Amino acid sequence: MRIVVLDGQTLNPGDNPWTALEALGDVMVFKRTHPEEVAVRARVAEIILTNKTRLPAEVLEQLPDLQFIAVLATGYDVVDVTAARARGIPVSNVPEYGTEAVVQHVFALLLELCAHVGLHDAAVHAGEWTRAPDFSFWKVPLVELAGQTMGIIGLGRIGQRVGSVAHALGMRVMAATGRRRDAPPYPVIWADIRAVFAEADVVSLHCPLTQQNARFVDATLLGRMKPSTFLINTARGGLIAERDLADALNAGVLAGAAVDVASTEPIVVDNPLLTARNCIITPHIAWATLAARRRLMETSVQNVRAFLAGKPVNVVNA
Repeated sequence: MRIVVLDGQTLNPGDNPWTALEALGDVMVFKRTHPEEVAVRARVAEIILTNKTRLPAEVLEQLPDLQFIAVLATGYDVVDVTAARARGIPVSNVPEYGTEAVVQHVFALLLELCAHVGLHDAAVHAGEWTRAPDFSFWKVPLVELAGQTMGIIGLGRIGQRVGSVAHALGMRVMAATGRRRDAPPYPVIWADIRAVFAEADVVSLHCPLTQQNARFVDATLLGRMKPSTFLINTARGGLIAERDLADALNAGVLAGAAVDVASTEPIVVDNPLLTARNCIITPHIAWATLAARRRLMETSVQNVRAFLAGKPVNVVNA
């Protein structure tokens, strides 16, 4: 079986080998593949693994031998799943591998907004503490989370786990979600999105990006927020109208934001969030702990193995 990995660098930069996949066929791994290279590199592929390299309908039409697509992620919007279904090509994703890593990153971002650890560390190393007249100083107001409200948009696996950590920190949990699963083992205030943005002290996005909700976090919704509120996005950059968020931050409509994702990745030099006030940006790393990447590799190989056995699993376009 001819297997092509279109963008293997982020999953395996050298610490997460492809050994188990190589046992299943003739594997060719490309670190990165530009859009104009996809059809050529994948032309002989019977199985394709892709993370962020797009497979639109016009590319799929040029791949006559393709039988299966394994997405190296939970989100699968990089593949035209409708076109794949029409060709009888199952597409599988990895439903759960990075929950703990993403939740950890959510609170790393939030705690940085609250305690400004990096700012104070830099101040100490710059000599400000040695010159201080008092035993303690802080450069900006510090925020305590206990007693505040965590608003979660999308209470799936990751959203529920964010809620559990927030609850453990003494926060109330408020949620808006498209589909209610089993009630989590902590109290949840159910509300619509507008109410969450209006009432929560922290709003964290954990919903998939769809045509219906693209850029739904816009000036109108941001205008409902309290000026003390923080916004966290570790989901998809396209959920936010970035110019609107930058304008809101610069105007003090909300206290701060922290994002791990951007509408275009890598982030473009003129992205307005790069110069917005009180905005922390990390380069889409919430998913990328070694432990999470090993789980992602293991499940992706299992997806390929199941397809080869004639019983594909985690299929998103059945």
